[in-house]
Amino acid sequence: MALYSDTVMDHFRNPRNVGVIEDADGIGEVGNAKCGDIMKIYLKIKNDMIEDVKFETFGCGSAIASSSMATEMIKGKPVSEAMQLTNKAVAEALDGLPAHKLHCSVLAEEAIKAALQDYYEKNGIPYDKTQFPDCESCGHCER
Repeated sequence: MALYSDTVMDHFRNPRNVGVIEDADGIGEVGNAKCGDIMKIYLKIKNDMIEDVKFETFGCGSAIASSSMATEMIKGKPVSEAMQLTNKAVAEALDGLPAHKLHCSVLAEEAIKAALQDYYEKNGIPYDKTQFPDCESCGHCER
């Protein structure tokens, strides 16, 4: 059995939504100090819909594939639906990740949530802080 699924390889070789949104409504950046992966997600939101999403990822193939898939999963969706995205859903959409690479899908979820939190804060929109990673105390990511 191959280590990576065809879907992972496709999103690694042909990542979707790579780039920067200069006038982004929300930006989230997370990283994993242990493996060195860094993900940055940019959101353009209009009428509570994710109109556009871009990413920059410095990391392994699994990190790039996870970023690509996660952006595909929220593009064109309501903000409320993007908030429900989980690392498990990202990994499943990629037809699985090796156990030692699951942290890449976690980073994708955290980067999207960090971008949404940034959007809420920039626009003075009240939100439930418990729905977002507490990066100061979790020890997993570094902002």
